[in-house]
Amino acid sequence: QLQLVESGGGLVQPGGSLRLSCTASGGTLMWYTIGWFRQAPGKEREGVSCITSGGGSTNYADSVKGRFTIARDNNKNTVYLQMNLLKPEDTGVYYCAAGFDGPGTIAIESNEFGFWGQGTQVSVSS
Repeated sequence: QLQLVESGGGLVQPGGSLRLSCTASGGTLMWYTIGWFRQAPGKEREGVSCITSGGGSTNYADSVKGRFTIARDNNKNTVYLQMNLLKPEDTGVYYCAAGFDGPGTIAIESNEFGFWGQGTQVSVSS
């Protein structure tokens, strides 16, 4: 059973940066599209970014384009989300998820992802 673990969250000031990591046990990430999602208090979960299994395609929510970058290192079984120019509205619990390559996962549709991590908290505040 594929198990995902997120790390790298924390408290950062507006304009700062964080890099989140998603690693796996019980399997390899290399066969999956990996998505990053976030959920702020009182709000629905939203798709932030995703990257296909081979890394050839990525997608970003409009709210993070130009600030966030997703990348993967299949040799290290890890997917990263580099977050720059962070804003208070980026605050939330960030989850990584794995799903099979396809139109639903590249569109960052949460119901297309079958494996989820427990999340890591990102707080952006002065």
